[in-house]
Amino acid sequence: MKRRNRIGIIVLSSIFVGILLIPTLIVVPFTGSNNTAQVEETPAPATNADESVTELPASLSPFSIHVLRSKTKEVEEVPLETYVSRVVASEMPASFELEALKAQALAARTYITRHLAQGEPISENADVTDTVQHQVYKNDQELRDLWGENYKENISKINRAVKATAGEIITYKQQPIDAAFFSTSNGYTENSEDYWQAEIPYLKSVKSPWDKASPKFNDQKIIPVSGLESSLGVDIMPTLSNMELTKTEGGRVDQITIGSETFSGRQIREEFNLQSSDFTMEVKNNHVIFTTQGYGHGVGMSQYGANGMAKAGKTYKEIIHHYYQNTEISPMSKQTAAITTAKQTVN
Repeated sequence: MKRRNRIGIIVLSSIFVGILLIPTLIVVPFTGSNNTAQVEETPAPATNADESVTELPASLSPFSIHVLRSKTKEVEEVPLETYVSRVVASEMPASFELEALKAQALAARTYITRHLAQGEPISENADVTDTVQHQVYKNDQELRDLWGENYKENISKINRAVKATAGEIITYKQQPIDAAFFSTSNGYTENSEDYWQAEIPYLKSVKSPWDKASPKFNDQKIIPVSGLESSLGVDIMPTLSNMELTKTEGGRVDQITIGSETFSGRQIREEFNLQSSDFTMEVKNNHVIFTTQGYGHGVGMSQYGANGMAKAGKTYKEIIHHYYQNTEISPMSKQTAAITTAKQTVN
């Protein structure tokens, strides 16, 4: 009888020790130490709500945007911040750094705020189109079709950027700025007056060395000599070696004289659909080879430059202040009342 009791005590003791050891055996492989208290206080990464922001709460948006869809001719009503999110998704790669996406969100929100504050709806029912005439916009289903299995990851990342900057716009002298942006610089941005003629104090040429990593930094386009001569109304062959050319502060072609005709760099870029107005010309085998650096008009924020700054550890505020000189990041609440009144009047 005593022996049986001894065995029972041993078994119970083993069970008790096992119960004590099991939590340790579970925790230790994950912590690399016996300090289980620290593990209990550490929140599980998988429960981070910001990692799955597939929808933005309607409460973030003080009003809605009415978007005229170019294909269906129907008008979609979208809460402001959802509109901003979808514009960012349409205008900048979702693979870009979060701080770059935040900067793009500010540019998009500032654009629509300025547009509405100036009272420029395109019709009684619509505020903007979904094209580059205003800002490119794709709705939720279009983004799902575009991204496929990456939809949730991409839209969550972009919504995090929008939510983190909700209600913020870029201002100059307390007014929303013309938040111009483009894809890739040639190493410098352009003064607004050197491309659009209008001088805008916060759209000045600044260095943007990060753009060299862009896949769009270099490009070539080949055009038959006859096609160029026909388009420009000049005889290029005798004059090509004697062309006179001036450049802007941002290193792009300002004026180019071919024979007796003078053209702006912008004219040449748009006539031949070049990626940039920073170009050189070379004639080979009766063809003109345009070699360009950069992609876009060059005014305002470079998207690839913003991404490069973000990779270098810069915040979205630093990105904004670099590309939009002497501006401030302000709450859009000061504009909201006027915009709401204007929208009620029109819509």
